[in-house]
Amino acid sequence: MGRSDRGNNGRQLYLLSLAMAVIGPGTSYAVWTGIGAILTMILGIVIYEEPAKLIRIFFILLIVAGVVGINLVSGVA
Repeated sequence: MGRSDRGNNGRQLYLLSLAMAVIGPGTSYAVWTGIGAILTMILGIVIYEEPAKLIRIFFILLIVAGVVGINLVSGVA
């Protein structure tokens, strides 16, 4: 892990802490991990040419729906 990786991780944790201050730790962490899972799956499809089967895309959309739903019920605009 290089020096820039550590700085980037620090910025990410700082942004997560800001989100936790606004929407609470449970909701913010759920959203954070959902976004990370979605981006990892998309990168796997685009960069590593993993199969983009319809069922995989369906489950990505379920994660997106979950993240949106969590934000809607948390009462944060």
